[in-house]
Amino acid sequence: MREVRTRFAPSPTGYMHIGNLRTALYEYLIARRNKGKFILRIEDTDQGRLVEGSLDVIYNTLKLVGMNYDEGPDKEGAYGPYVQSQRLSLYLPYGKELVDNGDAYYCFCTRESLDELRAEQESKGIFPRYDSCCETLSAEEIEAKIKAGIPYVIRQKMPKVGETTFCDAVFGNITVDNRELEDQILIKSDGYPTYNFANVIDDHLMAITHVIRGSEYLSSTSKYNLLYDALGWEKPTYIHLPLILNEDGHKLSKRHGDMSFEDLVEEGYLVEAITNFVALLGWSPGDEREFFTLKELEDNFTVEGISKSPSVFDKTKLKWMNGEYIRRMSIEDFHARALSYIKKGLSVNLNTMKIAKILQKRTDILTEIPSQVIFLNNLENYNTDLYKHKKMKTNKEIALHSLKKGLEFLESLNDFSEDAIHNGLIELAKTMEIKNGQLLWPLRVAVTGQSMTPGGAIEIIDILGKEESIRRIIKGIELLDKEVGGA
Repeated sequence: MREVRTRFAPSPTGYMHIGNLRTALYEYLIARRNKGKFILRIEDTDQGRLVEGSLDVIYNTLKLVGMNYDEGPDKEGAYGPYVQSQRLSLYLPYGKELVDNGDAYYCFCTRESLDELRAEQESKGIFPRYDSCCETLSAEEIEAKIKAGIPYVIRQKMPKVGETTFCDAVFGNITVDNRELEDQILIKSDGYPTYNFANVIDDHLMAITHVIRGSEYLSSTSKYNLLYDALGWEKPTYIHLPLILNEDGHKLSKRHGDMSFEDLVEEGYLVEAITNFVALLGWSPGDEREFFTLKELEDNFTVEGISKSPSVFDKTKLKWMNGEYIRRMSIEDFHARALSYIKKGLSVNLNTMKIAKILQKRTDILTEIPSQVIFLNNLENYNTDLYKHKKMKTNKEIALHSLKKGLEFLESLNDFSEDAIHNGLIELAKTMEIKNGQLLWPLRVAVTGQSMTPGGAIEIIDILGKEESIRRIIKGIELLDKEVGGA
C-alpha cells in the first residue's frame, strides 16, 4: 500500500473561511490517522486574485490550530517547490503532451467571439458552453496561427458520448453524462495553468493519495479523472465533503456576513473550541461524544463518519461549546487567556486572578469580559429599586438595615480575606435572624450598583478590598436613608 499523502492547497486570496478550515482539518486528520503525510501547497497561479497578507493568514491559522504539516513552502521535502508560481515550467509540457496525444487542442477564440457565442446561446435558451469549434482546425491552420503570434489557450478534449463514472468515499458512485462536460481550458493564454489543470499535475507529482474537498467539486471530478486517464496516471481516492450552511440555509459566505476563522478568534472564541466545533460539521464519531482535543480527533477520525448531508453552522451551539471549554480550563490557563480582556475593561489596580475566578463560570466568549468588569472601576449612579428582590425577600427597609449591620462588621474586620468575609457575613445573617440573601443581596447591590454581576457580594467585596467596599456601602446607606430614613 502507498503511504497516505494528503494536501491542503489554499489560494492566498483573503481570509480563512470555515469551509477551508474544515477541509484542512479533515485532510490533516486523515493523514495523521493513517500515519501518513500532510502537505501544504500554495496555489497562486490566479495572480489577479492574490491578496496581500493572505499567506500569513494561512500560516498563522495552521499554527494556531496545531495542524503541523510535514512538507510545505518552509518545510521542503522531496516533491517541492510547494508554491505553484514556482512550478510554472512543469505545466505547459503536459498540456502539449495532451495535444500531441489527441486529448487536448489549441483554441484561438477571442474573448469577443466567446462572448458573442454565449449571448447567442442564452438568447436561444441554451445553456452557455464552448462549442469546440477549434477542435477541428487542421495542423496547418494551427501552425500558421501560432507563427502569426495569435494568442491561444489549450483546451481539454471531452468525450461527446457515453458516461464517466467515479467512486467517491462519501457519496459513492457518481456518473456524469459526457455531453455535459465542457472542453475546459488547461493552459491560459498567458502560459499559466488553470486551477483544475495545475491541481491534477501537482497532485500526481507530489504523490497525493487522497483528495479531500467540498461537494461542489463533485461535478468537476470527471474532468479530473479524464486527465488522469489521458496521462496514464493512477487516480487518487476522492473524499467530497458536505456543504456547510448558515442558519438561514445558505452556503457559508463572507458576502452574506458569515464569519471567518480570524473573525471568530477576534470575537473571543477559543481556537480549541472552534476546531472541535468545525470537526463536527459533517463528521460524527458514531456516539454522543462532542468534545475532542486535536489529538483525540487524530485518534478517532474516520472517513466512514463523514456525512453526505449538509451541516448548519449554529453559532449558538459554538458559543455553548466555547463556554464549556472555558469552564473546563484550569484557573491558571483561563487567567492567562482572559488577562488582556480583563485589562481592557479595568482601569484600577485589582487582583486579576481573583477577577478571573469569578468570570470563568460566567463567561462564554472572551470578548464578554470587558463589559463584565467595568463596574469594578467605579460605582455609577443606580436605581435603589434594585434593593427590592422578591426571591431574596428584601425591600428597601430590610436592605438599609442589612447595609448598616454589614458596614459595622466589615469596618471591624482585620483579616479581610475571602474566607473571613464569607464566614463573618454568614454568621452575621444568622445573628440577625435573617436569610443569607437578605444580607448579601443588599451588599451586592451596594458594591456593584447592578442587578447582574459575574460574582456575588462576598467575592466582589474581596476583590474591591476593604476601603473601596466600605466607601460603596456607605453610599448605599446614604441613598436609602434619603428614601426610607433610619431603621
